[in-house]
Amino acid sequence: MKAVFYHAGCPVCVDAEQRFLSFLDPAKVTTEVVHLGQDRSRIAEAELAGVKSVPALVVDGTPYHINYGASLDDVKQG
Repeated sequence: MKAVFYHAGCPVCVDAEQRFLSFLDPAKVTTEVVHLGQDRSRIAEAELAGVKSVPALVVDGTPYHINYGASLDDVKQG
């Protein structure tokens, strides 16, 4: 199983990253954290994965939106 956590570095995103990723068993789940504010080249990848806002966790291709930090449109402009 693979999980990708997309965020933009805001306090809501960082808190969600710490909380949610701590629940995943590293023996069963490969995790990756993508900071879209620092790696803007991966915004299109996030969109293709179904991410509409950050923070979001994509698990085996299914996006789960956590709280609301910013829309991807805001991240693109930022």
